[in-house]
Amino acid sequence: MKIPEILQVETPQVPGSLASVLNVIADAGLVLEHVTTLRREQGRTLWEITLEIEEGAQEDLLRRLSSLPSARFVGWSDRVFERHRGGKIEMRSRIAISTQQILRDIYTPGVARVCLAIKNDPAKAFDYTYVGRCVAVVTDGSAILGLGNIGPRAGLPVIEGKSALLAALVGLSGIPILIENTSTDQLVDAVRSIAPSFGAILLEDIAAPRCFEIEHKLRARLSMPVLHDDQHATAVVTLAALLNATRMTGESLEGLVVGLIGLGAAGLGIAQLLRSFGVQRLVGTDLRPEATGRLAQLGGQGLSLEETLRRSQVVIAQTGAKGLIPARLIRRGQIIFALSNPDPEIEPADALAAGAVMAADGKSINNILAFPGMFAGVLRARATKFSDAMLLAAARTIAAAAPAGQLVPDPLNGTVHEEVTAAVAAAADAGAGAGAGT
Repeated sequence: MKIPEILQVETPQVPGSLASVLNVIADAGLVLEHVTTLRREQGRTLWEITLEIEEGAQEDLLRRLSSLPSARFVGWSDRVFERHRGGKIEMRSRIAISTQQILRDIYTPGVARVCLAIKNDPAKAFDYTYVGRCVAVVTDGSAILGLGNIGPRAGLPVIEGKSALLAALVGLSGIPILIENTSTDQLVDAVRSIAPSFGAILLEDIAAPRCFEIEHKLRARLSMPVLHDDQHATAVVTLAALLNATRMTGESLEGLVVGLIGLGAAGLGIAQLLRSFGVQRLVGTDLRPEATGRLAQLGGQGLSLEETLRRSQVVIAQTGAKGLIPARLIRRGQIIFALSNPDPEIEPADALAAGAVMAADGKSINNILAFPGMFAGVLRARATKFSDAMLLAAARTIAAAAPAGQLVPDPLNGTVHEEVTAAVAAAADAGAGAGAGT
């Protein structure tokens, strides 16, 4: 598996010195992600170079760099670890507790009035507590970010990251909730028992197939929004990208054959949303018969990998299997989305070279564009569930926000998240009491 590494190299300030280092990296077959200058002094420059490298390949790269007379390897940067040191989130008071009066208002005796008001009208919790801005980010660590079943504590950096994004992009408090890998019913009971502390539940990195049952049971037993991010937020961004891809190719998405390679949480979530959007012909493949059975329940057809690629005009892969799709099976004019991270089923450049009209991977088509605004919108509307109408509104909004010629907008464009929030809230208000949940 490729991992991002940050290399520090010092070179003299002469023409071609950095180029020689970059040539070594290219000759080693590595993908360069970023180059920045750390400092320049006494005629030498210290560079920080971010690249993708296979685990265990560092020694070969250092051996190649040591052959350069003008470059000096300084070390591997710990920048990533430093940004995680002490965790990425924290709980802070929104009120400066600077006087006795403030203390008495926010705690005893003043707080009793607020408690009694909520007892008499539970909806007031949204006005006078942080419930209306708080999301539980729940995982059992069974399907962490392309790493697999590494357990909840090892997956905490991912869940912290999700919480940090909710805070930074839409001002919500995301609280990581780690649950040891227990039975489905035990996990459901654990989430139900803590649900009153939150306004919504975000299920994250829970492996298929039990993620489907967990989400279904929680939605049935809680009067609050519950969403498995890997299914539905991924589906929203994928649909947004497809809307722009088919607009650029002049095709109607509803009339195309869409092939899904990998029918886990993301694959089936995409299938469900595409069906809701109006796509009539879905085919797909998975090693597990029960997965193709779930596709059949959505009106799709299970096929082999080769047959799925042969029949599909749009191919969406979510398997976690690096290099699964051979370039020889790509048909001219296909749209190829290989979305597994960190390594796609086929590199977009290879798919384009094989004849695909458009190709992308999970680095660009990423659910970060969807989930912050989706949760902010459902909480703004005080809705009790997510609906297909809300997900479709989010997808159309993300698609409309993309610059000309691009499939999706920049996730750090703050206006996108506010637009998604507003669209989801409007869809929730329009469908209040009338729509079926996803």
